[in-house]
Amino acid sequence: MPKSKAKILVVEDDSALLRGLLDVLVFNGFDPRGVTDGAEGLALGLRESFDLILLDVMLPSMDGFAICRKIRSQKPTQGIIMITAKGAEDDIVEGFQAGADDYIPKPFSLREVMVRIEAVLRRVGKIFGDQVLDIGGVVFDGRNLVARCDGDTVELKRREVDIMAYLHRHHDRIVSKKELLTEVWHYADADIETRTVDIHILKLRKKIDALTRKVIIATVRGEGYRLEVVE
Repeated sequence: MPKSKAKILVVEDDSALLRGLLDVLVFNGFDPRGVTDGAEGLALGLRESFDLILLDVMLPSMDGFAICRKIRSQKPTQGIIMITAKGAEDDIVEGFQAGADDYIPKPFSLREVMVRIEAVLRRVGKIFGDQVLDIGGVVFDGRNLVARCDGDTVELKRREVDIMAYLHRHHDRIVSKKELLTEVWHYADADIETRTVDIHILKLRKKIDALTRKVIIATVRGEGYRLEVVE
C-alpha cells in the first residue's frame, strides 16, 4: 500500500532555528510540524504518528531527555534524533541511554541534519521515494509510481522514484554511483563492479525525456550524476 511522505515533529525552543529546520524539511519533501514547548512536544509525539522526531534537550517545561524516555517507553520503534547545544560526552551518552537513535550537537549544518534524518528513516523503514515531488514542472508521484507533466504520464519503477528523490535532495552537488549504490540500493559493498546504476539512469532519462526537456540527469564524467532543471 502506498505511504504518505514522512511526517517529522520538530521540538525546538529557538524560534529562528525551528523555522529554518521546518523550511528545509518542506523543501526536501517532508511533512514537518514544529512546537517550542517540551510538554506540548511530548503530548503531540504520543498522541499523533510521526516517522521521526527531532528533539532539542533544553526546552521549556520538560527537557528532551525526559521526553525521549517517555516516548520510547510507549513507542519503542519511534525514530528520534536529539539536537542540542550540549556536546559533552556525558550528555551524548545520556541521550543514547534515553533512547535516541542519533545525537547532533550544535552548531551543525543543515546538510548534516538531512543526512542523519535519512539514515534514521532508513532504519525505521521509511522509503524516501514515497513523497510527491515537483521538479521543473514534472510531478514525480512516489505513491502511485508515475511521473506527470502537462497532461502526459509515464509509469515509473520504485527504484526510479527513489533515485529521483535522492538526487533532488542532494541537487546542490554531484552524487556518485557508489553513493547511489549505498544509499538507494543499500549495497553493503559499493565497490563491486556493476552497471546497475547506469542502466537505471538510462531508462529513467528516457522516461523523463518523453515528458520534458527541462529536467536533466547530467553525467559528470568520473564523478557521478547531478540533477539539473533548465529554465
